[in-house]
Amino acid sequence: MKDLVIVESPSKSKTIQKYLGEGYHVVSSKGHIRDLATRGKGGLGVDVENHFAPVYVVSKDKGETVKELQSLAEKSGQVFLATDPDREGEAISWHLAQVLNLDEDAVDRVTFNEITRNAVQEAFSKPRKIDMDLVHSQETRRILDRIIGFKLSTLLKNKIKSKSAGRVQSVALKLIVERERAIRAFVPDEYWTVDAVFKKDGKSFNASLSKINGEKAELHTEEEAQRILQLCSGPFTVSSIKKSTKKTNPFNPFITSTLQQEASTKLGMSAKRTMSIAQKLYEGIDIGNGQEGLITYMRTDSTRLSDVFMTAAADLIAGEYGSRYQGHYKAKKDDNAQDAHEAIRPTSLANEPEKIKPYLTPEQYRLYKLIYARALASQMSAAEFSSVAVVLSQNGCDFNANGSTLSFDGWLKVYGEYYANKDTVLPELSENEMIEAKEVKPNQHFTEPPARYTEAKLIKEMEDEGIGRPSTYAMIIDTIQARGYVKLEKPNGKGKTKVFIPTDQGELTVEKLDEFFESIINVKYTATMEKKLDEIADGSADEIETLEDFWRRFTPLLEKAYSEMEKVKPEPVGEQCPECGGELVYRVGRYGRFISCSNYPTCRYTRQINVRKKAPAEPTGKMCPECGHELLKRKSRYGEFLGCSDYPKCTYMESLTGERLVSKKTRESSGKTAKKTTRKAAGKTTAKKAEKKG
Repeated sequence: MKDLVIVESPSKSKTIQKYLGEGYHVVSSKGHIRDLATRGKGGLGVDVENHFAPVYVVSKDKGETVKELQSLAEKSGQVFLATDPDREGEAISWHLAQVLNLDEDAVDRVTFNEITRNAVQEAFSKPRKIDMDLVHSQETRRILDRIIGFKLSTLLKNKIKSKSAGRVQSVALKLIVERERAIRAFVPDEYWTVDAVFKKDGKSFNASLSKINGEKAELHTEEEAQRILQLCSGPFTVSSIKKSTKKTNPFNPFITSTLQQEASTKLGMSAKRTMSIAQKLYEGIDIGNGQEGLITYMRTDSTRLSDVFMTAAADLIAGEYGSRYQGHYKAKKDDNAQDAHEAIRPTSLANEPEKIKPYLTPEQYRLYKLIYARALASQMSAAEFSSVAVVLSQNGCDFNANGSTLSFDGWLKVYGEYYANKDTVLPELSENEMIEAKEVKPNQHFTEPPARYTEAKLIKEMEDEGIGRPSTYAMIIDTIQARGYVKLEKPNGKGKTKVFIPTDQGELTVEKLDEFFESIINVKYTATMEKKLDEIADGSADEIETLEDFWRRFTPLLEKAYSEMEKVKPEPVGEQCPECGGELVYRVGRYGRFISCSNYPTCRYTRQINVRKKAPAEPTGKMCPECGHELLKRKSRYGEFLGCSDYPKCTYMESLTGERLVSKKTRESSGKTAKKTTRKAAGKTTAKKAEKKG
């Protein structure tokens, strides 16, 4: 009798089956199998009055999966639960244990941070019980999100026609809207700089005014800049030269948020796309010898690396680049990190990106190469830069010129293509040397408003503020766009970088949330709740107390909002309804804005906005070769063509060059006719055979 192993992903199950062998049967639950019900009071699936007891139901699309798993469990030896190594995975294992009637004290939970033979086999050698603290943390998060999602979303839909609200989603939207408000309120200040160009030994270099009579240079008007210009008409004296060596340490290996940020800025990938590709790399790809997991688990906020990996990296670096390139990396514990597992790294340094490139898609290769380079570089020595700072003076005005050259590449040997660095070389200068300026020029500037959030900057802000978890950032960003609250686009269609710009509906949503729910929909409260969820996960906080405290805060706010929030009236079109004479208004449906009667549901008149009219067909003077009617020039989404004017009786078509075209409908019809003919022929043959037999 084989042991049954249940994982989340079908792709992952193939890889693990290969490592475990014939004694195991590895199957997939295809993600979550149960969720909170949508019945009961308020449709919450949570009995608020009974200590927030959750009511779970098998998801509609998982009925057959659960039946199959139950059947397999009855026929198997031990059942092992091998879902992902995080709170979500722990909760899925618990739900599986519940529907399969497994012993709650069974030692059947196995976790691994990477899908490699050694990691999988080691995990199965030391299974453990389901960690109920992790389950309670995930369950508390789900209940909180359900309460806010259902209660707040229903309110906003009813009052202002917003599609949804969320505990973290709405705070992310609030960050974007507050940045937009700051940009609008910004009043630019004028300031001036004075810059000089020098040349020696054929090398030009720039210097900028830094001090006036020993004080920091601050010029606010053109007159002030012109006075400096008058003082700088003669030769300058090299008053100071300072040379130094600066070291730049390698970046930490990736965690979820930094991977999403770097993939966005360096590879142009969205957070959602990055996580989708990383999931494939984690679950396993056939690189010539069957499925193999190429990276460790990609949902992590720990920068820790295993001793095994660090030893392998040290050996590779010494052998490939020399001992001088070896570093001494140690992970720093972040206060917000759960530290459940390692940073994101390749499972084996033997799988060099170029070596396995033929087995990867272009996107998989680019992301894997980035992860590989970052993890290996983190184990290397610092890069060293030779720096020189020169001060050129005249009449109390000090101008600074700085030069920097890479003297030892260190970790940039591996990560250099992802690191912006440009040498600035100054000519040889000596103190007290006199040098003429080729040009001294004043430049006018204005202070800039704060920049809008790019996807990478929004993720960093959320991480820095401690709102949400790295594994949720991609979904949050996707949701606020899908709800029509923000657009990710180039401002005014210019530049290379897309930024988040709130829509009118997004701003209205934040305005109302600020007015009625500011005490719980804010950065501080959301970050505090994340810490509370962490405490539940490590067993130092009680989930019921956490939910009760939230409910006491939330309920009176919700009641006040229902009582006092004004209902937004639909925007009038300025036309009367052609059916009942009522006023036509704009409404928003599942497919976007449309026009309907204000007397709905009594009057159900609707129409689309800006319906495109088909271009009229053009006469050609050419006759149809099949029926003799004139061919007309028509347009379709595929381009222009000639079609018979007697359509649909005659379906003849041809290209503008005279080539006969056959429509999809005609092809399908021909195919069906051919199949019918074949079936009839087969039927006759069968009948004849039966006749002979008889």
